[in-house]
Order: sequence, then C-alpha cells, then structure tokens
Amino acid sequence: MTDRAKLVGLNHVAIEVGDIEEALEFYGRLFEIELRGRGPRMAFIDAGDQFLALAEGENSAPDERRHIGMVVDDRRIVRRALREMGVEILPGRGLDFLDPWGNHWQVVDYSEIQFTKAPEILRGMGLEGLKKSEDALEELRNKGLAPE
Repeated sequence: MTDRAKLVGLNHVAIEVGDIEEALEFYGRLFEIELRGRGPRMAFIDAGDQFLALAEGENSAPDERRHIGMVVDDRRIVRRALREMGVEILPGRGLDFLDPWGNHWQVVDYSEIQFTKAPEILRGMGLEGLKKSEDALEELRNKGLAPE
C-alpha cells in the first residue's frame, strides 16, 4: 500500500477565453464539438469520457511553454482547417498553434501516442476503427499496458 494516490487520467482541462460564443465558433471550425453543458461565462465541450471547460475571462499573454495536448482521430484535418482559417501553425515537427486568446495547443494523432480509450468509449464516440501505430503499441507493451 502506498500513501500517495496514483494518477489515472484527466477528467477535464479548463482554459480561459475572451468570449464563449467566439470560442465555440473557433473550436467548432476545428473539431466536431458537442456541448456537455453551459453556465454563465462557461461552456463544457465533450471529449468522449472527458471534457474541455471554456471559461470566459481576461485575455492573458500567450503561453510559450505551457500547452494543451489535444488528441484527435486525424491531425491532417485540423492542419487543413487551421490553414483555411488563417491561423499560424507554430514552427516545429508537430502541429502546434495559438488560439485567439493565446492558449497554446499541440494537436496529436491518436494512432501515434500511448493515450488510449477503452473499446466501448471509442465505439460510443463512433471511432471504433481507430488503431495504434506499431511504435505506440510498443510503448504501451513496454509499460505492460498492451497485449504482447
């Protein structure tokens, strides 16, 4: 028995935006979004069994190192949407960008990383065909998190 809790995952991430309606429109152009709920100056976007909380607040300076790693089924679609919207893609090997409120986003493809959803969650999200790359599976196997 340990005297520390084990991290299981993230339930949600909260980010600050200048205007909820503008944020919903912006993110709705990048991702298929479904609202989990609304409150005064807040909106909650479903991400399967997790969610993203948008909180209306003061605009702060853009983040340089802090960022949100968002997992998607197809990163190429997000890249195309960002280009169509005229959003600058930050230099580097991945797909990073700043939203209009200075939040730094890093978009990663589900197939390429360890992050894994249970089959019933993927099915419920309409994503039952998503597969992992061999590299991602190897990382999972090395941690005892995937079948040999």
